[in-house]
Amino acid sequence: MNVLIILAALSGAMAVAAGAFGAHGASGAAAEWLKTGAHYQLVHAVAALVALGLEARGPAWLFIAGGALFAATLYLMALGAPRWLGAITPIGGTLLIAGWLWLAWSAARR
Repeated sequence: MNVLIILAALSGAMAVAAGAFGAHGASGAAAEWLKTGAHYQLVHAVAALVALGLEARGPAWLFIAGGALFAATLYLMALGAPRWLGAITPIGGTLLIAGWLWLAWSAARR
């Protein structure tokens, strides 16, 4: 569980840093990508901690992995990486959706 808490905390820190860079150091599409990535990553860092509090480690892992993949592809494109990375972004989003569905299923089983 400590690994997940550490990853969620680092994910939150990265999201704040990316959001700040998007707000103060980037412009145009890059700023929007940074803001969107930061928003999703931060929300899902918190969601992972909530899932852990509910003893739902599987959804927590999906929130961390999905948030990282979703945000990382946007961050990389904002920093000049090829736009084809945008095709990978939905994989991260799919992991996030799976995490929410798994969390709902876990709650329904209790």
